[in-house]
Amino acid sequence: MKRNSLLSLLLPALAMTSAEALACTNLIAGPKATADGSVLVTYAADSHNLYGMLTHTPAADHKPGTVRKVVEWDTGKPLGSIPQVAHTYNVVGNMNEHQVAIGESTWGGHEELADTTGTAVIDYGSLIQIALERSKTAREAIKVMTDLVQEFGYASEGESFSIADKNEVWVMEMIGKGAEKGAVWIAVRIPDDAISGHANEPRIRKVNLKDKENVMYSKDMISFARKRGYFNGKDEDFSFADAYATHDQSTRRGCDARVWSYFRRFNKDADKYFAWCNNETDEPMPLYIIPDRKVSLKEMQESMRDHFEGTPYKMTDDPGAGPYHVPYRWRPMEYEVDGKKYCMERAIATQQTGWSFVSQSRADLPDEIGGVLWFGTDDTNTSVYMPFYCSMTEIPHELREGDINTFELDSNFWMTNWVANQAYNRYDQMIPDIRKVQGALEDKYISSRKAKEEDYLALIAAGDDAALAKAVNAEGKEIAKEATDAYRDLAIYLLVKYMDGNEKKTDADGNFIKSEYGLPVYPSFPGYTDPAYYENIVKATGDHFLVK
Repeated sequence: MKRNSLLSLLLPALAMTSAEALACTNLIAGPKATADGSVLVTYAADSHNLYGMLTHTPAADHKPGTVRKVVEWDTGKPLGSIPQVAHTYNVVGNMNEHQVAIGESTWGGHEELADTTGTAVIDYGSLIQIALERSKTAREAIKVMTDLVQEFGYASEGESFSIADKNEVWVMEMIGKGAEKGAVWIAVRIPDDAISGHANEPRIRKVNLKDKENVMYSKDMISFARKRGYFNGKDEDFSFADAYATHDQSTRRGCDARVWSYFRRFNKDADKYFAWCNNETDEPMPLYIIPDRKVSLKEMQESMRDHFEGTPYKMTDDPGAGPYHVPYRWRPMEYEVDGKKYCMERAIATQQTGWSFVSQSRADLPDEIGGVLWFGTDDTNTSVYMPFYCSMTEIPHELREGDINTFELDSNFWMTNWVANQAYNRYDQMIPDIRKVQGALEDKYISSRKAKEEDYLALIAAGDDAALAKAVNAEGKEIAKEATDAYRDLAIYLLVKYMDGNEKKTDADGNFIKSEYGLPVYPSFPGYTDPAYYENIVKATGDHFLVK
């Protein structure tokens, strides 16, 4: 697991249907729905055992007869090998040198459709990686992925994929066929002026199957569903999502609600889909909607930090938030009281994220710098999104392979965890300090792109590929070190400022205040910031603590 960049869930969890088992969120915006005309896709790789690192596969030429080994991304288990192609492309994380980017979310589906042939070679993670190595466009990636599972078998369960290039973005959904080789699948192009998303629920329902330009599917998608008893209606009424998966309260609230919370940020009418998420209606939320305004890169990053703020699912006001209004809930996500089952909320931003990204693919720039992977480690809410170009060929030291059990001071993943895990205990007091550092870094990285890219364009115009590669790699290393160093300093600052339940006094710049004699001034005692904390104590203990 620790060697791979596309992991999301452990296999035993994939077979579960409760919200507790589900992870990973993809948000999507087409080129006419974004402020700068780029195609934007986000992905959070959520797992309680996933180390956050950035991977790289260099472009390479391969001799005839070369084979490519396939290893299951979730377990490290060798699955087999396939013939290698003559040339493979440079891949940085989940984006390749042609600005193709792919994300995923797992939904499992009917358990009996998990492969039982014992011969399937291609799992979902390898499917993504191999497609990035071999594709110049999103459509080409879809063909590569579907051809692979047809020829070599599909070794995973139900998956949704976001597949983007610099001109368009698609959602593809796929599930295996149990005792039969291969998979059934459908892919739908998201309109250029629309936003979409998926979060561990299949989302493609009734579509125009005759629209060959914007809809692709396996030839047996409907016939296989009929044969297995999943569907018996007319072809034009076929719903992939409803045929190959079930949708109950836990999946709607724990999965689709994340997409709904994204939709409502950009469309004033999207609140009506709350009824679907809350299991009040069987009228499903659509695959995509048209936003009321253009979506910016910054807003896409902020959308990945969502905790259902401003919705009935907000996580900061109920007793579970504690006295410091913490928008996090520890697992398990379901519990029983007096024989009744209850749930915790599952927001986009969650503590167990290993890493996440916002991919930015731009048709108005050369591929070398048009594709940017805005990459962050750990919880999306407290991470820093760092820009790395798809032409990068050297991974910064701070983002290299590490160990979930081994703390390292020069690891971006560990420094972000150090900051986040302090905030989980005293959230509303610490988050303003975190936002200052996080915001300053991200604003700097976004605002500096124009000048940097002008320099890179000059190198491209001069045909100086070596200088471009050197400059891109050098900037990537500089950014990763700066962000990691800043968070190490921030983690120490938080520890010092909030030690022992107190809060040390600071000036407007955050510097600790000293007395006229040079000694630290006495700290303040913020205590528990939510009055309900004290009220709950009295309700639970009566007069036990009463001052008589």
